[in-house]
Amino acid sequence: MTNKALGMVEYQTVSAGITAADLMIKTANIEILQTGVICPGKYITILTGELSAITAAIDAAKIQLGEKLTDSFVLGNPHEDIFPAIYGGANIENAKALGILETFSTPAAIVAADTAAKTSDVTLVELRIARGMGGKSYMLLTGDVAAVTAAIEAARVRVGDSGLLLDSSVIPNPDKSLWASIL
Repeated sequence: MTNKALGMVEYQTVSAGITAADLMIKTANIEILQTGVICPGKYITILTGELSAITAAIDAAKIQLGEKLTDSFVLGNPHEDIFPAIYGGANIENAKALGILETFSTPAAIVAADTAAKTSDVTLVELRIARGMGGKSYMLLTGDVAAVTAAIEAARVRVGDSGLLLDSSVIPNPDKSLWASIL
């Protein structure tokens, strides 16, 4: 997945989401990584490919189905931790401070995670994308307290202007039993 752009759309309805996925595939040479229903009946599509193709595909979906669009993004150079965090493959051996950021949309959580990972020396632990959460999403990350604090603050600023930030916190020294339940 390296050196490929990442994009995502989140629609209010399944019908609009599936229509948008079809339109994006027909518009540009993109690869769908994931598409499907999330809570509460919203529909997401995560895609990858060349930056120009991702941009063209998402722009076409926004133009045709913009009234049903909840949120979207295009990342030209996503951080390498994004994919393992989304798909549960992050390998965390030395957990330190814990950063948590929760958003009202899935795209906002991924953009926040990308921003956080690029801001300071942290490791993304998990990106939970709206399943079983009423449409909300969250990210978990770890690192030294200062790095986690800086990463969470940068992510808050990045998604805060969109109105999609719900909450965040930094736990300097989580109990080992908490880490055991998270990892």
